[in-house]
Amino acid sequence: MIQVTNITKTYGSGETAFQALKGVSFTIAEGEFVAIMGPSGSGKSTLMHILGCLDTPTSGQYILDGEDVSSLSDDELAKIRSERIGFVFQAFNLLPRTTVLRNAMLPLVYDMNIDVHERDVRARNALAAAGLEEKFYSHYSNQLSGGQIQRVAIARALVNDPAILLADEPTGNLDSKTGEIVLATFQRLNRELKRTIILITHERDVAEHADRIITIRDGMIVANA
Repeated sequence: MIQVTNITKTYGSGETAFQALKGVSFTIAEGEFVAIMGPSGSGKSTLMHILGCLDTPTSGQYILDGEDVSSLSDDELAKIRSERIGFVFQAFNLLPRTTVLRNAMLPLVYDMNIDVHERDVRARNALAAAGLEEKFYSHYSNQLSGGQIQRVAIARALVNDPAILLADEPTGNLDSKTGEIVLATFQRLNRELKRTIILITHERDVAEHADRIITIRDGMIVANA
């Protein structure tokens, strides 16, 4: 699913240049659940942006689902993001005055090839897959718990049937008990629905919910097991 080869990322130039990634290489197979773990400043956020096609590497190659996306244009990267990658963020990023069902279907709203009925069906299926009960579908996000909100965010990430789910510190705003529930949801999506999941975190106990941990420090992979 993913092959990263000798990826570097340098910000700035000359004396002010900073190399955030220094020749990073690894692979992630289809259906894997992998955590990328590292402390603040390790390069994991830069790596996440490249994996999520939010940024491009300075050098090296990134193959996503058989396509070299290392040097695509902004428009081409946007198409990859909308069709192949589902994002789950720490800050949830739901619309507060919009229902759960509407929030879940937001990625489908601007696709003229999907009619209203199909949007509704796909949003409901995604919410069910994320483990949210149907009785909450008409609620607004300010009526939900933190864990329920994150499940809506997971459903929104699933609704386009992406090749991978990229979760950036998804439990960062949750208490430990709620965080465990959310992480169990990712494990279930991986094991039952065979979703490829990449979890970005700085916490060892969070990373250990994945089947493999890639550890990054000072812009380099220091462990991969």
